[in-house]
Amino acid sequence: MRTEYKIFAGVAAFLFGAAVVYGFYTHGATPGVEWVGTVALILSGLLCSMCAGFFWFVARRIDLRPEDREDGEIAEGAGEVGFFSPGSYWPFGIALAASVAGIGLVFWMWWLVALGMVMVIFASCGLLFEYYSGTRAPEH
Repeated sequence: MRTEYKIFAGVAAFLFGAAVVYGFYTHGATPGVEWVGTVALILSGLLCSMCAGFFWFVARRIDLRPEDREDGEIAEGAGEVGFFSPGSYWPFGIALAASVAGIGLVFWMWWLVALGMVMVIFASCGLLFEYYSGTRAPEH
């Protein structure tokens, strides 16, 4: 996790620096500072800082991974990464629900945004509990 927090911290530092340069540049080129871009760069830097802080927090509590050590070999990272469902339709449902919410947001239809968010919650629950209910549930 140390590699990740260093990457996010570097990107955050770049974004904060870019916000300063952008603010000075737009102040010199126009009558005032262009606030939308400056605030967007600052908020992006804060978001990257939040991710860097999370990865730094987690990196302190887990053992070093092969990619975090200087003497780590590629073969040490081999093996099972995790379990990924091979035949699940729920990710498509989540994408469809997010699209409905996005279309509602684009056209300022708050009822469609609410419907899409409810659909996202149900589809996420379906993905989460896929192996605990229905035909894929373990037999007791």
